Amino acid sequence: MNKSELIDAIAADAGLSKADAKKALDAFTSNVTKTLSKGDKISLIGFGTFSVTERSAREGINPQTKEKIKIAAKKVAKFKPGAELSDAVN
Repeated sequence: MNKSELIDAIAADAGLSKADAKKALDAFTSNVTKTLSKGDKISLIGFGTFSVTERSAREGINPQTKEKIKIAAKKVAKFKPGAELSDAVN
């Protein structure tokens, strides 16, 4: 499912226009991005938790040249599904 298909599904399920569904989805993604960029986490009970974790610097290998390279430390977004979502998928 891509973004436009998700907007169509939200509009149909919530009885909204596609424009309103797009605004709602954009507001959701914007707020998740802002919250995670501040280092906070978002918990949606039953759905899951969005959080940020730190990856430490490490050494890797360039697959073309087989040369060792240093991979810098960075922060990454993480999602852990909740119990209801896990049960629905399985």
